[in-house]
Amino acid sequence: MLNSQTAPKIIQKIPESNTMTLEEFLENDIEGYEYVKGELVPMAAAAIVHGEIGVNVIMLLGSYVRENELGRLYTIETTFRLDDRIVKPDVAFVAEDRLSEEKYKGMPTAPDLAIEIVSPTDKQYDVTEKAFAYLKAGTKLVWVIEPVAKTVMVYRSETDFTLLTCEDTLTGEDVVEGFACSVSQLFE
Repeated sequence: MLNSQTAPKIIQKIPESNTMTLEEFLENDIEGYEYVKGELVPMAAAAIVHGEIGVNVIMLLGSYVRENELGRLYTIETTFRLDDRIVKPDVAFVAEDRLSEEKYKGMPTAPDLAIEIVSPTDKQYDVTEKAFAYLKAGTKLVWVIEPVAKTVMVYRSETDFTLLTCEDTLTGEDVVEGFACSVSQLFE
């Protein structure tokens, strides 16, 4: 049971400017923003298709992770630190042996698998840069799901990536070993 000493403080400040230090960002819970290289970056409002795909990912991947006791999935409300960034992936997986003991703060490290669902306002450059930031910070696998083309770009490194279509099978490779689903299932 939480009491006033163990419960997290919920602070919501509206940013006065789009810049702040990483420490200031970490001290405040600023909903709807990510932190990238000293700047607050507003997150786009999710479209219905974005939510549907996110739920499909969570149902498919989440049940597999839970049944096999591999770790935990986290949703967009959870922050992860990537060097000079604080990001909120749409869905993230962290292996059992890397789970944080501190449950009332953001994850101090990169996830093992980061899943980003492209929004209508996202720019390709920004999406690719974010995928590379995950990899640079230690994420082993990044899935970028594109709702319009119904594709998944799977990033393993800056030079090793594969585009999957609805005809292909998406796997967890060596990050979520044994997981597989048809790409088309993400868009049902």
